[in-house]
Amino acid sequence: MTELKSEGGGGVVRVSDDVLAVIAGTAALESEGVAGLAGHFSSEVGSRAVRKHMAKGVLVKVNGQRVKMALAITAKMGVKLHEVSKDVQQRVKTAVETMTGLDVIEVNVSVSAVAAEAKKA
Repeated sequence: MTELKSEGGGGVVRVSDDVLAVIAGTAALESEGVAGLAGHFSSEVGSRAVRKHMAKGVLVKVNGQRVKMALAITAKMGVKLHEVSKDVQQRVKTAVETMTGLDVIEVNVSVSAVAAEAKKA
């Protein structure tokens, strides 16, 4: 659980890493070139934190009020991967910072697969 800055002193607000992962995943899926979230981080297999969010394709690491995130996405066929990745980074950073007040210092995007369009019959 991550404690959020609370203005007004009315108590403590805590947000789970799962909530941060859902916010990030939802923001990533809003990018037009993303077909879905992939379920693995091949370069980091073995990490407990990776296994925790493996099914969602989102890794969250929080240190105080600073957040690092990694997302594994499936891109749509024919898109410019560097542009889609940049869009995902910006969307995730904006969504998490806006909804939580946390400082997103890093969003790493791994394109794990490319989804071909289904042929129309």
